[in-house]
Amino acid sequence: MTLVLVAFLVLLLLGMPVAFAIGIAGFLFFLQQPHLPLTMPVQLVLSETQSFSLLAIPMFVFAGNLMNATGVTKRLVEFARVVAGHMWGWLGQVSVILSTLMGGVTGSAIADSAMQARIMGPEMIRRGYSRGWAAANFAFSALITIAIPPGIGLVLYGSIGQVSIGRLFAGGLVPGLLMALAYGIVVSITARRRGYRPERERPAPVRDIARTGVATIWAIMFPILLIVTLRSGLLVPSEAGAVACLYAVLVGLLAYRELDWERFKQAAQSSILDTGMIMLLIAMSGLVSYAMKWEMIPQTLTQTLIGLSSNPLVILFIILVFLLFLGTVLDSTVIILLLSAILVPVMKGIGVDLVHFGVLFVITCAVGLNTPPVGLSMYGVCSILDCSVGDFAREGWPFFVAALCVIALLFLFPQVVLWLPNLIFG
Repeated sequence: MTLVLVAFLVLLLLGMPVAFAIGIAGFLFFLQQPHLPLTMPVQLVLSETQSFSLLAIPMFVFAGNLMNATGVTKRLVEFARVVAGHMWGWLGQVSVILSTLMGGVTGSAIADSAMQARIMGPEMIRRGYSRGWAAANFAFSALITIAIPPGIGLVLYGSIGQVSIGRLFAGGLVPGLLMALAYGIVVSITARRRGYRPERERPAPVRDIARTGVATIWAIMFPILLIVTLRSGLLVPSEAGAVACLYAVLVGLLAYRELDWERFKQAAQSSILDTGMIMLLIAMSGLVSYAMKWEMIPQTLTQTLIGLSSNPLVILFIILVFLLFLGTVLDSTVIILLLSAILVPVMKGIGVDLVHFGVLFVITCAVGLNTPPVGLSMYGVCSILDCSVGDFAREGWPFFVAALCVIALLFLFPQVVLWLPNLIFG
């Protein structure tokens, strides 16, 4: 396994795409095992994708892209502007509100941060907001989409770890709202210090909020409908994803009437690229996962951690710290794909609830999207806004602290995550 790990890191440093780095490193393991046939890596790559539960991934990806193509985004922006116009740093507050509402639409922090940077970034800079503050605001607010269903990270974890995706969706709602509250407080405090004044003195009239709220109701209902259909037992996750696609098409054709053939084609093309990338990562990670199981790494890790402490909270804390550091060098999707198969048995062994751990796991990994040296969201927004990584780091540390505070709260009080799944699913 040492050769596999070294090869993987070297290939990453050389700039090789992650999927191929994982695949080549995993294949090296089989070259070291002469009693294992060389046809096995091919079989594993193919079999890794032959899971019915994985059908949920392309369905939810396509549904999200369809929702973006129907005019949902601009209506959400307008609703957020009306709600937040009286707040300090109101454009930053719009970003937080928009990310909260967009969780059920994009399911991706990278996509959400890039979209917001393109839509709202120029206006922020024109109004005197610093580039570093705006970039940090977009990047960290986008982490909310990780927790709000149907976040792709939760779907991946649930599919690989055989954990109820419905319970994970329900478990992510409250943490997502807590993240929104924490970032809203950070925006308010930092905006006052920088003089980013509200657009208007008083809150918008109720009728204006109601008017824009009605226009966005179809997007807001999206994650709620997913949880309801999964709770009722009418649909399994893959079927819920297909229904979500149909829902998005109907919204685009009947409610907003903005979905045409060209937009549908663009949504399909984007979904093919996104799904292809995710499925290639899943397929290649099967080689490394098999190697880890062959070397009995999950069992060894469980015994090692139990040897360090008999307290599950201490073990969970060690794992979360490890994930925070790992997120600085690997994309969160890669971490979830590589470690879910290892950590789920460990959590079972020490008695940690898998839904609680799954939400913590996905959110903690996602923080790495905004940390150097491999912060994909960070680099994305910095590139769009022409902002240096140094400016991002200086302006972004309050948001980082807020993210750690939310993670600490979820860690210390599991019921914050579990009460809603327990209420809905029993």
